[in-house]
Amino acid sequence: MPGLFIDVQVNDDVAKDPDVARKLEESCSVDIFKASDSGVEIVEENLDECVLCDLCLAAAPEGSVRVVKLYDQG
Repeated sequence: MPGLFIDVQVNDDVAKDPDVARKLEESCSVDIFKASDSGVEIVEENLDECVLCDLCLAAAPEGSVRVVKLYDQG
């Protein structure tokens, strides 16, 4: 059951960009992102390994990646 605590969302237009996909894969120390020629995939079984470092937010265009804390009711 992936993502009990964290969900990561990538805008569709950015998710299809192979260059951004590579940047996301390189930036994530817990392998949440997997790059391919067709864009980025989310590795769901790694979602709860997220350490909330925000490196993925810095690697992608502003506002295109969102880290959602599923445990945060506020």
